[in-house]
Amino acid sequence: MSETTQSWWFVFYKDQLLLEKRGNGTFALPCGEIPPIVIKEKTTVHNITTLEGRNCKSFSLSSPVEESAQYAMIGLRASYEYLPLSHYQAAGKAYEILHWDRNSRFCSACGTPIEQKEDIMKRCPKCGREVYPSISTAVLVLVRKEDSLLLVHARNFKGTFNSLVAGFLETGETLEECVAREVKEETGLDVKNITYFGNQAWPYPSGLMVGFIADYAGGEIKLQEEELSSGDFYTRDNLPELPRKLSLARKMIDWWLESPNQ
Repeated sequence: MSETTQSWWFVFYKDQLLLEKRGNGTFALPCGEIPPIVIKEKTTVHNITTLEGRNCKSFSLSSPVEESAQYAMIGLRASYEYLPLSHYQAAGKAYEILHWDRNSRFCSACGTPIEQKEDIMKRCPKCGREVYPSISTAVLVLVRKEDSLLLVHARNFKGTFNSLVAGFLETGETLEECVAREVKEETGLDVKNITYFGNQAWPYPSGLMVGFIADYAGGEIKLQEEELSSGDFYTRDNLPELPRKLSLARKMIDWWLESPNQ
């Protein structure tokens, strides 16, 4: 493959990603010198930079592509099961850029239509305001209490699984302060020994998940009912349904399961 002429194509209709069928139930990103489908007039084609340095291009569709012998559209989350991790991550970045493009067409200061000047920068031709993709930062908290951990079911979960306490960072607070506040607000519990675990880009549509481990420090569970429908401490031999493998929350839970002495 010549990386100067070939491109990976990330083609989206809403959150549905166009993938090429390869047989035996496998899929791959379309790759070639030309896009896999005709690009309509006035469609913006974005260049997506990746750590691998491959040529990557992305654009949005106004209607989905009908499934054929060659192509199918698969949800971005579901594509994690079919694509190499680096391709799934690049698809997530492409989706975030498309989301940014759709939601930054006018200057927030003066209302003038803004112009794209670089891959991830737009500028207002009237007042000069520059606009870059914004990332919403949220924390995940694995709360340990002796040989159990805290799992909750949020009302916005699309499924019956339980996961970790989570919430968005607010202005004027550190990540650790956010951890303590979210746990207290959502469950009524106090935590201590807050330590960083890891982070994950979360392109649904443009987030960063930052994981922390914390120890129970006191209090009784009192759920924030508008946010959570259930919550409790669970031991390793009595776990409810857990989140899917693609999430940082599941990686943290698996770490806890595999590290009984931590």
